[in-house]
Order: sequence, then structure tokens, then C-alpha cells
Amino acid sequence: MEELPINRVALPEGRVKDATARNWVDAFAPERWRPFMRLSRMDRPIGTWLLLLPCWWGILLAANAEGWAWVDLWLFPACTIGALLMRGAGCTWNDLVDRDIDAKVDRTRSRPLPSGQVSAANAVLWAVAQSLVSFLILLTFNDLAVALGVLALVPVAVYPFAKRFTWWPQVFLGIAFNWGALLLYAAHGGSLGLAAILAYLAGIAWTLHYDTIYAHQDREDDALIGVKSTARLFEDDTVTWLQIFSAAVALLGALAVLVAGGGLFGLLGLAGLVGQMVSQLRRLDTEDPELCLQLFRQTRYGGLAFAAGLFLDALF
Repeated sequence: MEELPINRVALPEGRVKDATARNWVDAFAPERWRPFMRLSRMDRPIGTWLLLLPCWWGILLAANAEGWAWVDLWLFPACTIGALLMRGAGCTWNDLVDRDIDAKVDRTRSRPLPSGQVSAANAVLWAVAQSLVSFLILLTFNDLAVALGVLALVPVAVYPFAKRFTWWPQVFLGIAFNWGALLLYAAHGGSLGLAAILAYLAGIAWTLHYDTIYAHQDREDDALIGVKSTARLFEDDTVTWLQIFSAAVALLGALAVLVAGGGLFGLLGLAGLVGQMVSQLRRLDTEDPELCLQLFRQTRYGGLAFAAGLFLDALF
């Protein structure tokens, strides 16, 4: 086999380094589609969950505040498909912008662009295709939701550049990743309630928590190449800052539940979310990249607990 240059190191069969060895893309997807699916992080589905869960929170908070609507039968599958596609489009855009940086970081140099599995031109076409299908889904929503969906492109476009000009790129990720709480609340009934805004802010604090843990994997490489992150900013004070973010999630999430008219189930679900965040803090070792990745991958369980609580409140 021809030897690859140092910035084009690929794992066996093109697998990305931080994907699990038994991920479904590398195991079952058609071979010709695997590089594009890796580019969309379909082999690492945790990001899709973290984009999707605030969408579910938005629908369920609206159902608590206004009652169930027939449109909810469509909103749940629509936002699920949309989250998969828009996460894929966003990751493709992110990797296009960061391809030179990714080639210098051990964890990311095996990604499809720096490893040469996908060309930049084909990545652009792939991002456009995913975005167009997502936009067609968005057009089935009401006018306010469509406007919010179009506006969401701004933080998505800005996020890949944030690490170049601010120590707080995780804030920009939180703004983008939790937008679904606003959009899907609006898609339910055509209005934007205070509960959705509170849940959105709670989601941003949640993102600051989990993505700071995630960013500790690359702290040393980021320092060498001059990339900023909250992991580098906080350093030895990381646990203290994560405690602050956990408290913010607890307060803002509880207010969202109560403002929406939720009750015990929603608060218990929120307790599950915050409890997991506290558990992550107890286990966290910022000098152990593998543990940081493991804790990050478990984040969805707390978000699912909150969604389950909101669902039970809306149901009963």
C-alpha cells in the first residue's frame, strides 16, 4: 500500500479515530457512501442526539403549555430527520473550514477531508444536498418556524470560525445546537413562549458543560496550533466552571418546566439531566482523553431523561 503523507493518516478501511470500532457506517453502509457519511458524522451519532434533543424539548414544552396538536405527529419525525441532515451539513461545513487545522490534530487527521477520502469540491456538494433536503422539510412548518430555521444558519456559519477569535467557541456551538428548542416550540403553535427561551438558555449551559469536557481531548494540540476553547481557558478551574453550568441548567430548566405548566415528571426528568452532569463531574479526569470522550458520549442519556419527563407531564 502506498504510504500516506503525515497529514493524511487514515485508520484501517478509512475509519475515523474517534468513531467506535463497531459503528454502523463502517459495518453496514455501502462502501462508496462511507466517506460522505463519515463526513456527516453518521458514524458518531452522539452529535445528532445533542442537536435533536432540544427540538424534542421544544415540542414537549409547547404541548405542556398549549396542549397536544395534530401537527406534533409530523414534528417529531420531521425534526429527527432534520437533525440528522443539518448536523451532517454543519459538520461538513465545519470540516471544510477546519481541514488544515484537523490535519495537525491527532484525533481529527483521520477525518475524510484531511485524510483525502473526500475532496473539498465534493464536500461542498454534499453539504448543499443535505441543506436542501432539510430546507424542504422546514417549508412544511409555519411561517415563524421557517423564519427561525433560516435565521439558524447564522450561528451555524459562524461557529467554525469562533475558535479563532474567542476563548468561548462553545457558546457559539450552544447557540447553534439548541436552536431547535425555539424552532420546534414555534412550529407547534406559531408562537414563541418564555418556556422555550428558558429551555434554550438551559441548553446553551448544557452545551458549555459537555463540549468543554469534549474539548479537553484536544487541549494540548489546540495549544500548539493556537486554537482557543473553554477547555484551554478554564484549565485547572474546569470543574468549578462545570458546576456553574450544571446549576444554570437546573435553574433555567426548572423555570422552563414551571412556566410551561409542567409538573413533577418534568422536574424529575430535569433532575435526571442535572444528576448525570454531576456524575460526569465526579468521574472527570481532564488528563484522560479517552474518559473525556466516554463521558461526552453518555451525555444524551440526561437529555433523554428530561425529554421523557416533559412527555409524561404533557401526557398526564
